[in-house]
Order: sequence, then C-alpha cells, then structure tokens
Amino acid sequence: MRAESVWHSFRYAFAGIWHTLKTQRNAKIHTAITVAVLLLGVWLRLPAPDWAVLALTIGVVFAAEIINTAIEAVVDLVAPEFHPLAKIAKDAAAGSVLVLAIAAVVVGLLILLPPLWRAIFG
Repeated sequence: MRAESVWHSFRYAFAGIWHTLKTQRNAKIHTAITVAVLLLGVWLRLPAPDWAVLALTIGVVFAAEIINTAIEAVVDLVAPEFHPLAKIAKDAAAGSVLVLAIAAVVVGLLILLPPLWRAIFG
C-alpha cells in the first residue's frame, strides 16, 4: 500500500468525523459532555485505569454516532421517500447510539461519583 493512499484514507476518515461533529446535534451534545467529563477527570486526578475506561467508552459512543450518521445518509440516498423499512433502519441505528450513551452515563457515574463525593465531602 502506498503512503499516499494511507494519507488519503486518514483524510477521508477525518472528513467523516468532521461531518458528523458539524452536522449532528447529538454529536455536539456528546462533545460537550465529553469535555465536561475530561475536565472533571483532570480535576479529580483520576488514575490511569479510569482514564482507559473513559477513553474507550467515549470512543465507542462517538463511533456509534458516526456509524449512525452513515446509516442515515445511505438510507436517505436509497429511500428518499418515506418507507417503513427505512424508518426501521434509521430508528434502530439511533437506538444503538442511545443504548451506548446510557451505558456511558452509567460508566461515567461509576468512575466519577466516588472521587467527586470524596472531593466535595471529604
């Protein structure tokens, strides 16, 4: 594989990430929450294993949001008019992001609440 094609692959991937962040309201919400969690984690001086879990959790949620965006685009391309199967595909993709986002909230609470409690109440 040529180095040029590898760089093109990265460029296309970053274009997809950027498109999602720029156009999807929920991706913007995920970004704001991510920033808050990262700042809180720095303030709480989380240990490396907690950072690893948070990084993986954040990455999975963003990956799901990007995949959801891709699915919605393909469905809109092949079924520009309403179709019940198109609705199922889009709803299921959005549902997968919701499931992961809820799981991420649980992970965040399990990691952040104990040290936050100690920081506030000693």
